[in-house]
Formats: sequence, C-alpha cells, structure tokens
Amino acid sequence: MALHPQCQVFLDQIAAGGGRPLHEMTPVDARARALPADLAGPEQPVHAVEDRRVPGPAGPIPIRVYRPSAAATLPGLIYFHGGGFVLGGLDSADRPCRLLANASGCVVVSVDYRLAPEHPFPAAVDDAYAATRYVAEHAKAFGIDSSRLAVGGESSGGNLATVTALKARDSGGPGLVFQLLIYPHVDFTDARPSMQEFGEGHFLTRVVLEYFAGHYFATPADRRHPHASPLASRLDRLPPAFIITAECDPLRDQGEAYAHALRQAGGAVTLKRYAGMIHPFFSLGGIIDGGQKAVADAGAAIRRAMQG
Repeated sequence: MALHPQCQVFLDQIAAGGGRPLHEMTPVDARARALPADLAGPEQPVHAVEDRRVPGPAGPIPIRVYRPSAAATLPGLIYFHGGGFVLGGLDSADRPCRLLANASGCVVVSVDYRLAPEHPFPAAVDDAYAATRYVAEHAKAFGIDSSRLAVGGESSGGNLATVTALKARDSGGPGLVFQLLIYPHVDFTDARPSMQEFGEGHFLTRVVLEYFAGHYFATPADRRHPHASPLASRLDRLPPAFIITAECDPLRDQGEAYAHALRQAGGAVTLKRYAGMIHPFFSLGGIIDGGQKAVADAGAAIRRAMQG
C-alpha cells in the first residue's frame, strides 16, 4: 500500500515549515522544537492526574499518574515515552497517556527517565527498571493491582519496555503480565529492507536515528549490548506482547523481527502492521485516523490481557 494521504499531508506540512533539520541541532535546541501537543488529538479528560517522584539510581525520577476511574484498584501500565532517548518527557506523552488510560482501563504511570547525551546508556534503562520496580512494590499506594502490571512504550520507549521486561525476568521481578510495544527500536545494528526503503523522507530518517544513537551511546560497543539492542537477547519467559508497526517506518522490519523472535522463544505475541502509516502515527491521532485506531487496538489488547 502507498503512503496514507493523511501521512503525506503531515510530511508536506513538516517540509513546508522549513528550519534546520533535527540532526543539525543541539539536543537542547531539538527539545525546544517539539511537535504540537494537539497533533495527538484533544486533551481527553481522565478521573485524576498526579505528578509524583519515585526513588531512582541517580536521584528522584519524575512520574505522572493517570487514573481513568474512581475504582479503588485497577490494573497498571508503566509507560515510557519516545524521542530517541534524547527528546521527550512527561508533557510530550501526556495526551497519548490519557488516551491509553481511558482505552485500557489501567492506571498509567508515565516515567520521565533521564535523557542523553547528558545521561548516556544505560541511564534510561536504569531509571525505567527502578520506576517499574518501585511502582510494583508500592502498588497499593498507587491503587494498582500488582498481579496485573504491564509495561509499554513508543519507539525508544518501546525499547525501554522490552528491556525492563528482560531485567524483571533476570532480576527476580517484578512480575509483568503484558508488553505494549509501539514500533519499538530493538536493534541498533539494523540494515533490514525497511531501513533502506523508508530511511529518507518519512519523518524518521536513518540520519536522525544515527543522531540519536550518537548521543545515547558512549562507545560503539554499547550498541550491541542486550539492554540496548534486545533483539540480540535471550527472549524466553517474557510476558505476552502486542507489537505495533507502521508500514512506512524504517523501524518496521526490526519490530516485526522482534515479534518473530519472541514467538520462536515460546512467547505469545500479537503483531499488527498499520498500512500506509509512518513513525510516529500512534501519537498523531488528531490528524491521522490510523493513530486513533492504534490507540483503540492497544487499549483493547491490554484489557484482554488483564482479564486473562
């Protein structure tokens, strides 16, 4: 299928906006040029939103907690935003997290992990796991059922979700029941066909991916670490996963390879490729109908997992 017309309009608008390419900016300047929040759609109301801090390996980690209803105890989803480990934060993930809380019926805990280059690999990994472990250990205080706890994330956040699941398996917990992986970046050595076919002109480019990697990793060897490129990890005994890929995304093939590898290791995986979509369509539901569909599908998948 060709690029969806709504995606083409978005790309045309980005091109018409001009300005320096992201990869020519400093990380500080790039962070200041965030996409408008309303591209994700209207700010959907939830029952309660609270900013908190939880202990981390290098100091307190900011989190934002979204509660979709007044029920005393609900399932929980620990969520990691995208941005190549360099960009993004609680505000950039705010509207998608509101949507996910309502669609899934979960308390969503958005984690403001440390960013590179100020904090290179594995700082983000350490924060992601520490926040997940803390929420699990204090689930009652969050109104979360600790036996129904999932992780999820978009792009680099999908990477952190996969790695958090790996660390939980290898470190004796916490017990996780589901992974929501939205076009996850799981292989920093990727040269698969989609990386070549869609690596230019489709918003996320090979040059931008290299820009992010250059800031995230202190040494080239780090790119092959199992907690950087989890596709190279041992993938048995991991929770079931719903993996979203976009047809016109350079990360498509590695996300689908990860789904295949999880299945080969005995995991339960649902993989859905969204035709004509680009990175980061999941967070563009205000202008791209496919983003709304993906959020609804993700919420339904989480609800099914939490009922199992």
